[in-house]
This record gives sequence, structure tokens and C-alpha cells, in this order.
Amino acid sequence: MLLDYVVWNASPEIFTGPITVRWYGLMFAIGFLVGYNIVGRIFRHEGAPERWLGILLLWVLGATIIGARLGHVFFYEWAYYSQHPVDILKVWEGGLASHGGTIGIIIAVILFSIFTTKRSPMWTFDRLVIPVALVGGLIRLGNLMNSEIFGTATTLPWGFMFIRSREWQMLYSGQACHPTQIYEALCYFALFALLMWMYWKKNAEERPGLIFGVFLLGIFIPRFLIEFIKNDQVAFEADMTLNMGQLLSIPFIIGGIILIAIAMWRPKVKIAFPNRFADEKPDKK
Repeated sequence: MLLDYVVWNASPEIFTGPITVRWYGLMFAIGFLVGYNIVGRIFRHEGAPERWLGILLLWVLGATIIGARLGHVFFYEWAYYSQHPVDILKVWEGGLASHGGTIGIIIAVILFSIFTTKRSPMWTFDRLVIPVALVGGLIRLGNLMNSEIFGTATTLPWGFMFIRSREWQMLYSGQACHPTQIYEALCYFALFALLMWMYWKKNAEERPGLIFGVFLLGIFIPRFLIEFIKNDQVAFEADMTLNMGQLLSIPFIIGGIILIAIAMWRPKVKIAFPNRFADEKPDKK
């Protein structure tokens, strides 16, 4: 017999003490560690220098956190933060926007390409976004453990009652809501599997921009659609036909379509696969 709803009472903290470890932070860390290994395997497969891995990790880690934070500040709560600029630094209080994180990663990859690889940024994008899809799914599971970013009321049997959430208690007490964190996580995990298949089985990297384009569609089309059953993140979204998350998703969706069209129109680029890291010559002094 199916349940009429799920009572969600998970603690956001794994353990507390001198140091508090939260599920959200653990999901974030696992995503970056697994992502590092996946990119390392790809770089080794293509003979890219091993030192690029650590440099790319630093660029992406910093850009994700800074971009996601500034995205939330500028896209959602500029009225508050413009009057309290010091609070922008208080990342531990919450407030990260995935669109800002995406923009941050794009800027980081461009800089990484200019200063490190000396290759087209598309080379890095096509390889980096594969584990980024996985990280996105894990972060949404972190949101689930925080009982945040859930959806509107539903009578579906898999609806969740987020009894630890103050927002749920104020708006939906006694009603089950869409677990939109799970919806998005499943979409991103499926996208991750698709991108891995495209790279390792179909050599999609021989069409520069194809993997990146599919990533953009696979991330932002589900995001756009799921937003219809999400709660507004900020008050000003109440009177909007499309909320801020949907408006910010549209340029990425258009960009994904364009990248796929160009990648399929251009001829394939043959790549040698030595299956080892490149040996770099030491810099001359």
C-alpha cells in the first residue's frame, strides 16, 4: 500500500560538536572529489598535463562558491545586501544561486584556458561539465537534507511534509509538498549518465561544444519546468509570470541549442588518446 505522503524529519547535520558537519557540505565535498577523479581520468585518456587538474580544481571551486553567492545577492536579494554589504560574506547563513555558480564557472574556464591550457575554452567545457552534472544532483540532495527549496502543495503519494522547515509550517502545515529537490536531482543524475555515455562510448568530444550544449539543455530545461511547481524564493517573484530562476534559464537554453547546432554542423575533430598524462618540459629560466 502506497503512503499518502512522506513525513520528512531528517536532520541537516550529520553530527555536532566542536565542528559541525552538515549533509549539504558533505554532498558538495563528495561531488568535487568524485568530479576531480572523473576529470583526471579524462585528462589522462587524452594525454593532458596532470598539473592542469589541480589548477582547474582551484579555479572551479572558487568560482562556484563566489559565483553562486553573488548570483543570489544580485539576482534575488540586492535590495537587502545593497544596504548590508558585509552580510554578503556570510555564506554559512545560506543563499546560493545555481545560475550565478554557472556564470562563475564559465568565467573561470575562460581564464583557465587563457592562462593555463592555451586551448579553446570549449575543450575544457566539454570535459568539465560531465562531473558538474553529478555535483548538481548531489547539491540538490543536500537541499533535501536541509528541507529547503521544495515545491507547492500536492496530493501525489510521494509528497513530502517538511516538518523541520519554518517556511513549510507557515505556508503548508498539514499539507504535503512536491519534493522538487528529488525531481531535480534525478534529472541531473540522468544527465550525468548521458554525458558519460556520450564521452566514453560515442566520442562526442570530437564535436566541440556538443557535450557542453547537451549539458546546458539537460540542466536548465528541467530547472525551467520544475520552477512552475516550486515556491517563490523571494517576495518579488509572486507577481511574475515567469520567476527569476526561469528567466535566468532561458539564455542558457538558447545557448545550448546554438552550441549543439554548430557542433553537428561542423566536421568532427580527430583526437589522439594516449591514455596517459602528458610529459611536460620544465619551464626555462
